[in-house]
Amino acid sequence: MSDSGTLHTQLKNQVATVTFGHPLSNSFPSSLLDKLTQELNLLSNNKQISVIVLKSKGEKAFCAGASFNELLEVDNLEKGTAFFSGFANVINAMRKCSKLIIGRIHGKAVGGGVGLASACDYTFATTNSLIKLSEMAIGIGPFVIEPAVSRKIGKTATAQLTFEPTEWKSAEWALEKGLYSRVFNSIPELDNELDKFCAQLSSYNPEALIEIKRVFWEGTDNWDVLLAERAAISGNLVLSEFTKTALNQFKK
Repeated sequence: MSDSGTLHTQLKNQVATVTFGHPLSNSFPSSLLDKLTQELNLLSNNKQISVIVLKSKGEKAFCAGASFNELLEVDNLEKGTAFFSGFANVINAMRKCSKLIIGRIHGKAVGGGVGLASACDYTFATTNSLIKLSEMAIGIGPFVIEPAVSRKIGKTATAQLTFEPTEWKSAEWALEKGLYSRVFNSIPELDNELDKFCAQLSSYNPEALIEIKRVFWEGTDNWDVLLAERAAISGNLVLSEFTKTALNQFKK
């Protein structure tokens, strides 16, 4: 696996399984976020599929969020805004995708990983799928992903995650709040139920699936502008002396 990570799509029985991977806990450098955005846009127009499964490689972390090493290299507002626009673009691609996106959240999710889970239309997780929003601990905040997270679990629960950036929340907590749809004791159990669920879902009227997704995402038409504005906020904050000091301490 290269340092830029990998992205692979498998098409089978009207289901597209998109698998991303990176050696650093399945984190996302900008190039991999761009590839995922492009792939979701392509699949949105593929009439041969009805459902997308979003998953990551391995059996440990689902996603550690954006690339920390790349974040350390941000030295001006343009770079900062572009960096944080990566997850903004993916979330908007997920929102506008005509296919239902089912998240396979097999392990821990941090920061942008929680944003990905939130932007899925339905999620399968395991008891090891703990979540954390660590952004405040490094001097920024979960500005870009907040609309997706709050839409799924509400402002109060999102505030809990945001203001407790070093605390893991359990999969049961995420299930109770509505981030996860179903939680299983093991990955094999998850995969067995996920396969059956997708087979059933893909047998339904594809036009009905498209229309119901539009219904569930009503009220988000302003997100192209909103998430771009949020990316600029984060891009500005990452240049502050407070954040640079926090990032260097975190790195050590």
